[in-house]
Amino acid sequence: MKLKVLFVTQEITPYLPETEMSLIGRHLPQGIQERDREIRTFLPKFGNINERRNQLHEVIRLSGMNLVIDDTDHPLVIKVASIQPARMQVYFIDNDDFFSRKFALTEKGKEFKDNDERAIFYSRGVIETVKKLGWAPDIIHCHGWFTALVPFYMKKIYSNDPLFDNNFKIVYSVYNDEFTKPLNEDLPQKLSEDGVYPEDVSVLSPPDWINLSKFAIDNSDGIILGSNNLNSEIREYVEAGKKPFLKPQNPDSYIDKYNEFYDKLIENKL
Repeated sequence: MKLKVLFVTQEITPYLPETEMSLIGRHLPQGIQERDREIRTFLPKFGNINERRNQLHEVIRLSGMNLVIDDTDHPLVIKVASIQPARMQVYFIDNDDFFSRKFALTEKGKEFKDNDERAIFYSRGVIETVKKLGWAPDIIHCHGWFTALVPFYMKKIYSNDPLFDNNFKIVYSVYNDEFTKPLNEDLPQKLSEDGVYPEDVSVLSPPDWINLSKFAIDNSDGIILGSNNLNSEIREYVEAGKKPFLKPQNPDSYIDKYNEFYDKLIENKL
């Protein structure tokens, strides 16, 4: 059986501009696939992604579900595109309420006020789509703060789902992607469902970048420091914790290092 790796990221080039994260988002899944792993890759369909140029098309059989956030229904639309040289598909999570604006996370340097609900929608949208695919990952690798809620949802809400049945490991890559203004202070309430207790979300007070990063780290099984110039408090939090972690890697060898990290997590050798 091939190891199954789910990549949940907030940036992939060429769909979004080249950055440290978007380059990893582009090359890591391809490299892991070339190492005989089975992969699925997800990205938000931000409004600055050109659908025509990148040949996105809707996957009707996966679309059509509504996700309820703070008592409001939001239709989930799934699109897909291919990066031909990599023989790699990318799934896009879309919704007119959250992703029709022509910017990703900020406009004129200001974060969107609903970035908390956009992150909730993206995280839950990925998981629900994976469920519809009937594809149970062994490793879930999240990249960037916009994916920081996925570890919580998988550990607290979906861990006993028959498809997943808690047989997965979560890796969170933390980057130098800080936002300045905290997310909405009622984020903990929006995350509350049956089986979620106040202490499960207490670190999100306030839901600033530091606390959101800690929240993701606390709900993950392994951590990767994705940037050299990482926030010092978060770096110290990771290094002082008991979770296995990888320090920033050389761009020429990180894919092999990440691949080994996945194996060791699965085999409980860390």
